[in-house]
Formats: sequence, structure tokens, C-alpha cells
Amino acid sequence: MNYQDFFRDKKILLMGLGLLGRGTGDAKFLAKYCKELIVTDLKTKEQLAGSIKKLRKIKNIKFVLGHHNLTNFKNTDMVIKGAGAPLDSPFMKEAVKNKIPVHMSTAIFAKFFMDQFNGKVVGITGTRGKTTTTSLIYHILKECGKNVFLGGNIQGISTLSMLEKSKPNSIAILELDSWQLQGFGYEKISPNVSVFTNFFPDHMNYYKNSMKKYLHDKANIFLWQTNNDHFILGEQIAPKIKKIFDKKIKSKITVAKAKDFDLLETNLLGEHNKANIACAVSAVSKLGISIKEAEKALKNFHSVEGRLELIKTKNAIKIYNDTTSTTPEAAIAGLKALNPNKNKKIILICGGADKNLDMSEFIKESKLRTEKIILLSGSGTDKIKKYFGIKKSFDSLKSATKEAFDSAKKEDIILFSPAFASFGMFKNEYDRGDKFNKIVKKYINKKHANI
Repeated sequence: MNYQDFFRDKKILLMGLGLLGRGTGDAKFLAKYCKELIVTDLKTKEQLAGSIKKLRKIKNIKFVLGHHNLTNFKNTDMVIKGAGAPLDSPFMKEAVKNKIPVHMSTAIFAKFFMDQFNGKVVGITGTRGKTTTTSLIYHILKECGKNVFLGGNIQGISTLSMLEKSKPNSIAILELDSWQLQGFGYEKISPNVSVFTNFFPDHMNYYKNSMKKYLHDKANIFLWQTNNDHFILGEQIAPKIKKIFDKKIKSKITVAKAKDFDLLETNLLGEHNKANIACAVSAVSKLGISIKEAEKALKNFHSVEGRLELIKTKNAIKIYNDTTSTTPEAAIAGLKALNPNKNKKIILICGGADKNLDMSEFIKESKLRTEKIILLSGSGTDKIKKYFGIKKSFDSLKSATKEAFDSAKKEDIILFSPAFASFGMFKNEYDRGDKFNKIVKKYINKKHANI
């Protein structure tokens, strides 16, 4: 069956529209083929105004917003579950009870891309480093003249709609979070080349403090591979995967060691990025790219937006945006990259919403590697304030950034690396990063006294 027939003339329920553009693109795509599309989201019409506006002219879409209607989950031909929707929700249980097929958009793309177009899928997961590794792989392959698509957990890209542009024997590079990999488990598929960068506690609020459940979802990136496929493991996660899953792995394993690629020229900072480069180069080698070709492409690759991104240098003060640092490990990696010898003056802006993660190591490293810590208000911030001896936190990013500017002196570094989720004060981490960039630009243009 081709993908057109898979959706044609069906009544489909799309669970989750969201604000990042992926859900909007999925909805447009599905509406072309299905008989009726119901889009349901717990966010309100007002919250989703930007996304709804893009769909308003499509006649066969019905919206159920601000809540889910249980009836919709049994009177449909198919449910396409949004990433992050709880598996144990009453709505998922209702669909399963009524034998309604449940799918996820990125996994559907991968299935038809491999089956209908004979395409190769490279999937990248991990708690940290997956976006940079994904971008590296995509950049290298594109520079080497390969026909490649970029999708998965990428802002603004509807992976499902890429089926309409897919060509035989092309390559899809997919960043895959644990939620999207649930969908791969539904379809019983894994990418042809899978990359698992590392594994740390994250999303414990979703997984109810179970690292086992978190790893179970991640494992779908390799559990359905065959002996013709390749599995690239980062050094940190390799021993754990081999110990737990050794007898279940059928693919060819490569452990990507950073030291093996130490001599490659790159613009990326930090030990964590050396590990990302090792994973990326190991992955592209399975697609026929030599180390020499990869190195040539690496020379013109720069940091991904919002990941230790150098926003501006003014009067010898460097300002970095690391908004995608939503875990303590990510923030620590940034601090170590910018201040490896603990001799630089870093003004750190951090804080945000709690994800039930252990912050003890972050607190320790922050004290060792920063000159000043400025806290944004949030449920996570409330838990760490006392360890820094800080009573005040800022209710706006603008006021926190102003405080950093007022404190900065020549040769200092201003680092925005939250270490927490963005919920509450921002729509998401991308919105958080965009706002930081705009605030920085505004102050630079005003020629602030210290900047």
C-alpha cells in the first residue's frame, strides 16, 4: 500500500496541533487525503491562534480545542497521537479499547519512506546532543552531494508532509525524541542507521521518575533493526545498552569514540561536541562518506541555533544563547565548554520550570565556573535558590538580561543556559531563545553603558 491509499477516504483524529509548525503541516497534509480530519488539542483556540489561522481555509477540518472529547477516540478510523501525549491517558485507552489504530506522524513517514521509496533513514536520539548530531549528519551528507531530507524533532518541519517530496533511494535524517520513538514501536520499525548519543535523566515528570520507561521508549531506535542495519553508540551510553539489550540487538554496532576524531578541524566548542562529531562521522561512514570528505564539510559547520550559539561580541564581552539547555547535564556541558579551566568570568542566566531532575552537579559546577548567577523565576528555580544563597529571582527575561548587562565587564561572558524547562514564562525553549536574542539586540543597539 502507498501512503496516499493509507489515508484516503478515512476519518482521522489528529491529537495535538501545537505551536511549532509540525502539527500544522501534518494537518494540511492529512486533509488532502482523508475524508474528515478532527484536530484536538488541550490548548485553547486563543493559545493556538497562529496555528489555526494557517488551516482556516481547509473545509474538511474540525477543531476540538481546550479539551479532548472521548467520543472522538472511538468514532474514527485512525488516531495520530501527538508527541508527549500520555500513553495511559483515558483517551488512548478508549482508542485501544475500540481497536482504533494508533500511529505517530514521524514513524508513519519513516515506514512509507523506507517501503514505498526504498529510502534510507538515519535516526538520532539521546538525551543531549541529538540536534547537533542530526544537523552535522545532514550538513555532511548535503555537502557531499547526497539527496537528503531533514525532519523529526525539528522546529517548523512537518516530517509527514515530506512524503510528497520524497524520491526513490534518497536519505532522511530524523532527530527522534523518546516520544516520537513510541511511534516507531507501534510500527515495529527502526532506522537503517541509528545513533544513540547519550542517556541522562530527563522528562521524569512524564515518565514518573522511571529511567527504565524512558530508556524503553528510546530503545525503539534500534530494537527493530536487522543485521543489514547499523547502530552507532556514544561512549557514555554504550556499556549500558550492551549490558541490557545485548541479546536483542541484531544490527552492526559501532562505538563512536571522541579520541578517534580529535584531529578533525571544527568550529564547535566543548568535549560534548567532540562526542557529537564522533557519532556523526561514524554514521555518515556507513553511507559511504570518507573521513576526509566529512572533515571538509565540518570546516564550514557552525553551532546550531540556541546551542552555545555566539549571539554577539561587543567590547570583548561574548554573549551566548544556550536556550535548548533544558537539563542540568546540558548546562554543565556549556559551562565546561566556555570555561574549561575555571579561569574565565561567566555571568550565567539560568532557571525555569522543574522536571524532577537532580540538580546537585549543576549547582556544584555553576559555583566553580561562574562569576555571577542570575535566576529566572520558576518552579525549578525555587528548589535551587537556597544553594546559591540567592533570594531574588527575576520574573522576566528582560530584567534578568539587563542585570547581566549591568554586571558585565571587558572579557566577561554572558551565558544564557537555563538548565530547566521553559514552561510558564515562555511557550517553549525556542520562544525563550528568540526573546533572548531580541533583548540582546535591543540593548546592543541602545549602546548600553557596559555593552
